[in-house]
Amino acid sequence: MVSRTTADAKGEVVVLLIGMRINRFWAVHLWLPVMLAMFRMLRELEKDPARGLRSRVMLTASPRTYYIVQYWESKEKLYAYATASDAFHHKAWARLNRKERDGKLRGQVGIWHESYVVPEGSYEAIYGDMPAFGLAAAHGQIPLEKRGRYAKDRFAYRSRQAPVAEKAG
Repeated sequence: MVSRTTADAKGEVVVLLIGMRINRFWAVHLWLPVMLAMFRMLRELEKDPARGLRSRVMLTASPRTYYIVQYWESKEKLYAYATASDAFHHKAWARLNRKERDGKLRGQVGIWHESYVVPEGSYEAIYGDMPAFGLAAAHGQIPLEKRGRYAKDRFAYRSRQAPVAEKAG
């Protein structure tokens, strides 16, 4: 393992944070299906890499709050999975919406997600004595020196040259 590395991401990066909060611990029959659905969707995505999930990390913010940081190939693939009628997400979302409409989830379990499309030059990463993790697990890991020793150098990195504007004559 190389001591200091960075993520080998090129171009824009798509990140989805998705999670749940257990509002009432005793309502296991309501929050456990939500948690199990999260795991089932991850299994489905891992079995079908063409759907676009590159990597994910499950984290906890407290005994009540669990979330998954997901790295996607593109926002188009993320949206395609979210709206695909053949995907488990579609069934899980329909079930959740029915329960919500019927007032069965109100106050029992919270769900949330945040999506980010981060343009190149607006992200950087550094890992010290770490296996590929997070952005590096999604895009590969390279020695730090390939992108620059300092954060400002890594932010300045461009995977392709931007076209040079022609001078008006």
